[in-house]
Amino acid sequence: MPRIAGVDLPRKKRMEIALTYIFGIGRKTAQDILTEAGVDFATNSDDLSEGETRVIREIIDAKHKVEGDLRREVSMNIKRLMDLKCYRGLRHMKGLPVRGQRSHTNARTRKGPKRVNVGKKRKGK
Repeated sequence: MPRIAGVDLPRKKRMEIALTYIFGIGRKTAQDILTEAGVDFATNSDDLSEGETRVIREIIDAKHKVEGDLRREVSMNIKRLMDLKCYRGLRHMKGLPVRGQRSHTNARTRKGPKRVNVGKKRKGK
């Protein structure tokens, strides 16, 4: 099981799929990396030689921002928006959809489960 960019690639998967387990690498980027490294897309992650693993690791380190660096950059971009208090930053702060989706109904992924009767109390009893 090869370890690339701090991620153990899954066993018995095609390399073009296995590389997508690394944060910041999608299907197209994985195909580009494998083409540059001269590795067949259909090669299983278990069948990868040490030399091929090293070449793939070097390509990713040199040309792609992945895992910790990318996560840090994304979180810094969001923090910058929140510090500016622009519209998108306020939506991030409030936990609401950022890209113009409706939130009167739906948006449950961002808002979380529906809260029923918050703040309502019956009088008298």
